[in-house]
Amino acid sequence: MSLLYSIIESPAHPDFSALYRELGLQEVRLTSQRKAIAHLKKAPPDWVVAEFFYGYGNNYAGVNLSNLDVFLHSQRKYAPHARVIVLATPGEVAHVDKLAALFDLYAIERLPLARDRMRELLRP
Repeated sequence: MSLLYSIIESPAHPDFSALYRELGLQEVRLTSQRKAIAHLKKAPPDWVVAEFFYGYGNNYAGVNLSNLDVFLHSQRKYAPHARVIVLATPGEVAHVDKLAALFDLYAIERLPLARDRMRELLRP
């Protein structure tokens, strides 16, 4: 059974738990990047679904451009073959290309995301 991390940091993150079960994926729901990094070391995922938040001069400014940078650096080490699906609101999607220039992202999807589209992404 493949392991999927849902990193849920806002109410905009869609709940595809039933779809994941239907596809035979074991979902681990995490509410912060810090918790996701801790889990990487214990049980590396095959899939990661996470929201993107650009750092508009907030605590992500400087070295990191978004909320996902530190997690994705760790993911390279502990789960290098995991497929990462990044979700972004229409206002944030314009900035995801900066993240994609630094990390290998399987897909970048605009929210709201349809269940059928997620099913397509998760098919082997």
